[in-house]
Amino acid sequence: MSDGERRRGPGPRTAAFVVAAVLLVYLVLMGGRAITMIVTGRPIFVALGVAIFVLPVLGALLVVDQLRFGAQMERLARLLHDEGSLPDVSHLPRRPSGRVERDAADEWFEAKQAELEESPRDWRAWFALAQAYDLAGDRNRGRKAMRRAIELQRGEPDAER
Repeated sequence: MSDGERRRGPGPRTAAFVVAAVLLVYLVLMGGRAITMIVTGRPIFVALGVAIFVLPVLGALLVVDQLRFGAQMERLARLLHDEGSLPDVSHLPRRPSGRVERDAADEWFEAKQAELEESPRDWRAWFALAQAYDLAGDRNRGRKAMRRAIELQRGEPDAER
């Protein structure tokens, strides 16, 4: 079994659902505390209960948003795979930790950025750039690029900027 074939623990999807489940338990417990405080009717407890209740609601919204983002990203990856154009990074040299070597990641990024400049409205180029950002260690920009790829693939009007 080669390094590429060997599994290194649970996949990203499994990890996301485990974290979401743990967060859900936390949100339910916090929501229960908030409701208990609100039903006392005492003004200070009602105010604290409302404040505590806001956090679980925001947390739930964030978890749902991230799970939807992951599903949309997987959908794009499946489309690219079915087309036979999923970016292949298996040839890039890796550190013992499994991460792509910095110089190789930077070179890959420059190539993908050049491809994007040639086709700025192609969602496939944005997907590849998002992957390149991730390999280079810039997850924030990678997520922004992936959101742009999702918008363009859907044909959303704002994506035509």
